[in-house]
Amino acid sequence: MTSGWLVRRVLLALVAALGVVVIVFTLIRLVPGDVVTNLIGLEGNVSAEQQAEMRRLFGLDQPIIVQFGQWFGALLGGDLGHSLRTDRPVLQDLLMRFPVTLELTVLALLFALLIAVPLGVVAALRRGKTADFLSSGFVLVGLAAPEFWLAILLILLFSLKLGWFPPNGFVPFWDNPAANLWHMFLPAFALSLSLAAAVTRIVRSSLLEVLSQDYVRTARAKGVTERSVVYRHAMRNALIPVITVVGLQVGNLLGGAVIIEQLFGLPGIGRFALEGINLRDYPVVQGAVLWIATTFVLVNLLVDVLYALVDRRVAYA
Repeated sequence: MTSGWLVRRVLLALVAALGVVVIVFTLIRLVPGDVVTNLIGLEGNVSAEQQAEMRRLFGLDQPIIVQFGQWFGALLGGDLGHSLRTDRPVLQDLLMRFPVTLELTVLALLFALLIAVPLGVVAALRRGKTADFLSSGFVLVGLAAPEFWLAILLILLFSLKLGWFPPNGFVPFWDNPAANLWHMFLPAFALSLSLAAAVTRIVRSSLLEVLSQDYVRTARAKGVTERSVVYRHAMRNALIPVITVVGLQVGNLLGGAVIIEQLFGLPGIGRFALEGINLRDYPVVQGAVLWIATTFVLVNLLVDVLYALVDRRVAYA
């Protein structure tokens, strides 16, 4: 791995994140209505002159290219703008809400790996048996069922019927760690299921492929125990594709967090972005999308680096 390759990947990551924001910047302005329309809907009849003045104050009377130039110029100075609804700095709100989304994503990733890796290993070692069929059923349901549907079922069962977990709400970790984890368990588990299904399938197929390699047969011929063959020889190579899949699926976790945070009432970036979309609060939507896109491309960059560290056969020039 060379420094030149790393610099190119960082630049490409920034360009990709900016490209996403440009698309969102354009598309959200093509949706009928704007923040002025929402305000009028809440506050009653407003004259056409007053509407025009409100749009002028918000800068919405300018051509879209001018609006983008003003926003991008402020972005280069580290300013994501102010909310059109609350006049609060968007960056300040993102920094306040990011820990919630980050905790949700990390917990969901942890749950997914805790479920998927053992399940995939058992399915590979018990190929064609009951455990393998049960694993395949879990993969099928996890990949086919929408996250919001699974989340609603979990709320109905574990919150409303059994009362084990709260249906919504949030407690900051530093205020009460136990209450925080109690509130975060169900949304993180709901978000993790689709990723767990995808990773289970990859672990199973990858381990089956590795176990058929010559060096594994050689190790068995030398009398190495089956446990050592699987966990010391095969697992390291079998988990290489898993790193790639997990890195790519982080984007799905961030996307799924939008719905999960809304369903469970979590004050994260996903819910913040959804509220911005509903209210046509352009700076909020642009800032949230830029933040999520940048996080996604940085995670992909980290996956590329880890891939080269785990598999010495991979070389980036």
